[in-house]
Amino acid sequence: MKSTIIPITPRYAETDQMGVVHHANYLIYLELGRMSWLDTLGFSYNEMEKNGVLLPVYNIDITYRKPIRLNDEIFVKTTIKNIPTTRVEFYYEIIDQNDVLHASANLTLVFTDANSFRPRKPIPEFLEACKKLF
Repeated sequence: MKSTIIPITPRYAETDQMGVVHHANYLIYLELGRMSWLDTLGFSYNEMEKNGVLLPVYNIDITYRKPIRLNDEIFVKTTIKNIPTTRVEFYYEIIDQNDVLHASANLTLVFTDANSFRPRKPIPEFLEACKKLF
């Protein structure tokens, strides 16, 4: 399970005056995909935080290819790119029912100590679960 796919139907509040999903909402869609990916692997942000690990976004690069409109049924495909170190990298595709690519993104999170806010290694259980995917 290197990848997960979740459905999303954009709501009116997520669109701009042109009836197109505002670009900032793509970040929310990516986060929903990432949280689903973690859940499928058997982890959650809450669990990480209880273990003293935060996962702030370090870098994000989104390419917008085709507009998403109100009530379009879209899917967010989330894929882990490599075995985590102090960072974990994801690749995303936002596609429609016909597999048309609307956007793609690369995103990097940094494992951070909750007390010092310094980079740290992932919890061993998470690292082992990720290694099994490669």
